[in-house]
Amino acid sequence: MSAPIDSRQLRAFAILARTGSFTLAAKELYLSQSAVSHSMKALEQDVGCRLLDRLGKKVCLTQAGEQLLQSAEKILNEMTIARSSLLELGKWGRGRLRIGASTTACQHILPAVLREFKESFPQTIITIHPGDAEEAVELLRNNRIDLALVLEPKREEQLDFQLLFTDEMVFLLSPLHAWAQQQHVVQAEIPRQNYILYSKNSYTFRVVEHYFREDEIVLNTFIELGSMEAIKELVKLGLGISIVAPWIAGKELEEKSLVAMPLGRRKLRRTWGIMHWRNKRLTLAEETFIGLCRSVAAKLINANL
Repeated sequence: MSAPIDSRQLRAFAILARTGSFTLAAKELYLSQSAVSHSMKALEQDVGCRLLDRLGKKVCLTQAGEQLLQSAEKILNEMTIARSSLLELGKWGRGRLRIGASTTACQHILPAVLREFKESFPQTIITIHPGDAEEAVELLRNNRIDLALVLEPKREEQLDFQLLFTDEMVFLLSPLHAWAQQQHVVQAEIPRQNYILYSKNSYTFRVVEHYFREDEIVLNTFIELGSMEAIKELVKLGLGISIVAPWIAGKELEEKSLVAMPLGRRKLRRTWGIMHWRNKRLTLAEETFIGLCRSVAAKLINANL
């Protein structure tokens, strides 16, 4: 395979072809005429044919030179475009931000974060990849996203986890449910309830299952769904109870269409955060996004305490 042509020689050749003069080309390149002449001889030797005819002080292209010029102009134009693109990327607010986030975070945290983020970085292209923690970590490992807003997974050697907030899981039920009427959870009745829970493949389902298994309780999962909004609607209809964090049902709890009650004496807490490559130097856009996530989450959690 032939070695690529030296880009500096190619540029000098294109300028020489345009000006038709070693003197003018040298002036434009800030080089001596001798340096330009040596560069052209080296280029001709490299490509193995004569590219220029020297007619006194004037320079004309040979047939090979004309053919090379067509390619040279395309190559140099692409290089100019590439440089311009990189310069644009370095300007304030330019670039991209690829986010992986759970569907719950997409609905309850990201809208407020992105609204404020776009005010500071209006030209940044944002891509959101919804999915559970494991999916987001896999996307991060494969460099398909820049940041993952997820529940804390098991320790990842190559990834860092920046804590955002901790929440607590509670029973979510209709105001007409017996526990809500009594304002008391009857522990003996917990296994006999019909539960409407988030996807069995999710991290949340596993932590809920593990929590009750420690008390030797097996939940009777009546319905399994991948949408928190659908879960809340079915709980409102009295088709079962669910286990969620209060901030996910903040609006419903405020209007009293749903009721939250503690799981028991032991707390079931989850930790949310942002994951990214370890030792990665975060961009200003990424740092801003993390800061906004922390601010929005704090307001969300405090509003539901």
